[in-house]
Amino acid sequence: MPDPNPAVMDFLLTRRSRPARTLTLPVPGREQLLRILTAAVRVPDHGKLEPWRFVVLDKPALDRLARLAAVRGPATGRDAEQTAKGVAQFTDSNLTIAVVKRPCSTEKIPEIEQVLSTGAVCVTLLNAAAAEGYGANWLTGWVASDEVICREGLCLQPGEWVAGLVHLGTETSVPPDRPRPDLEKIVTWAPA
Repeated sequence: MPDPNPAVMDFLLTRRSRPARTLTLPVPGREQLLRILTAAVRVPDHGKLEPWRFVVLDKPALDRLARLAAVRGPATGRDAEQTAKGVAQFTDSNLTIAVVKRPCSTEKIPEIEQVLSTGAVCVTLLNAAAAEGYGANWLTGWVASDEVICREGLCLQPGEWVAGLVHLGTETSVPPDRPRPDLEKIVTWAPA
């Protein structure tokens, strides 16, 4: 017989991201962050490849990345608004976790399963942060795929790429919830 956990189900049914720009201090300390990251890696990982890793970006690292984004925006043909949005992703944050997809060469586990596992790490990171009482938001944007920002700013190795920049912090406001999917439109029951 199943042993339901209503508290977990209630959490999942009400969980939501918080806008990154509304997150402020305090942020999780090292011990609490390690607890959150430990929870984040408890995802399906076929073949135990660990096709992901984390880059923890504290305020000094975020400030450095903001300066790099301010240079890279115009250098890559982005207008002032696009550049400012990329810069703000770093200046507006006090703690960001870059979730990085690592290359894992294997014939046994398809690449798509490794990518999906990396996405699962991002979602579980959001949930773990919320479970610890923090707001979190998963973003990417042009800064997450810029070659120079990834290589020089995040120290990514060849073949690695950013699956998400997960911003964590204390919530300052709770915007209204967004409409959720209508299950009648997206669920199909397969015939017997």
